[in-house]
Amino acid sequence: MTTRFFGDTAVLTGRSLRHIGRSPDTIVTTAITPVAMMLMFVYVFGGAIDTGSHESYVSYQLPGILLITIASGIAYTAYRLFQDKNGGMFDRFQSMPIARSAVLWGHVITSVVANMISLVVVVLVALLMGFRTGASVLDWLAVIGILALFTLALTWLAVIPGLTAGTVEGASAFSYPLIFLPFLSSAFVPTDTMPGPVQAFAEHQPVTPIVDTIRAIFAGEDPGNDLWIALAWCVGLLVVAYVLATAAYRRKFS
Repeated sequence: MTTRFFGDTAVLTGRSLRHIGRSPDTIVTTAITPVAMMLMFVYVFGGAIDTGSHESYVSYQLPGILLITIASGIAYTAYRLFQDKNGGMFDRFQSMPIARSAVLWGHVITSVVANMISLVVVVLVALLMGFRTGASVLDWLAVIGILALFTLALTWLAVIPGLTAGTVEGASAFSYPLIFLPFLSSAFVPTDTMPGPVQAFAEHQPVTPIVDTIRAIFAGEDPGNDLWIALAWCVGLLVVAYVLATAAYRRKFS
C-alpha cells in the first residue's frame, strides 16, 4: 500500500507539473504581483518608512513579500483542483486502482514546487534591488524549511475551497485575505507603530512571528521564541487544514 501511494503520488505530481510546464505564465503571474509590491514599497514608500533598524528597507520587507508570494501561488492550487473536480477527473481517478490520498498529494506537492520556484524569482529580484544577507548555508536551509512548511499548510487550506467551491472565482478568491494578512503584521512596519487594537491583532497572528524569524535569520541574529511560535503556527495550521481537507474529499467522493 505504501509503495503504491508513493508511486501513484509521483505519477500524479508529474501530471500536474507537466500542466504547469505547458503554461509557465502561472509561475510568472504568481511572482509578478509580489515583485510589483516590492518595487512600490521600496522605491515609493521606502524612504518615508522608519523601521528603526539599520538594514535596507528591501531587506526589511522581503520576508513579508515572500509570504505574499506563497499566498498568491496557492490560489492556483485551488483553481487546478476545481478544474479537475468539475472536469470529471476525480470521478475517473475514483474508478482506477490508485491510492485515493495520492490524488490530493499530487496537487499539494506540485504547489510546493511551483511556489518554491516563484520564491526564487522574488529573491533574485530582491538581490538586484540591493538585498544582502550574511546568512550561512544552514541559515538559508532553515528559511527554506520554514517557507516550505508554510506553503504546505496554506496549500492544504487551498484544497478545501478547491473541492467545495461552486464557482472558479470562489475557489480562487479565498486567497485574497491571506494576501492581505501580511499588511496587518510586522512585514512592512514595526507593530509598535500601529494603533492598539491593530497592534494586538498583528502581534497575535501567524504572519508576524514567521516574518520576524526569517528577518532575524537573514540578519544573522537569533530569532529566539519567534522561531518556535512560527513553527507552532505552521504545524497547527497544517494539521487543521489537512484534517478538514481530507474530510471534505471523503464527503465529496465517498
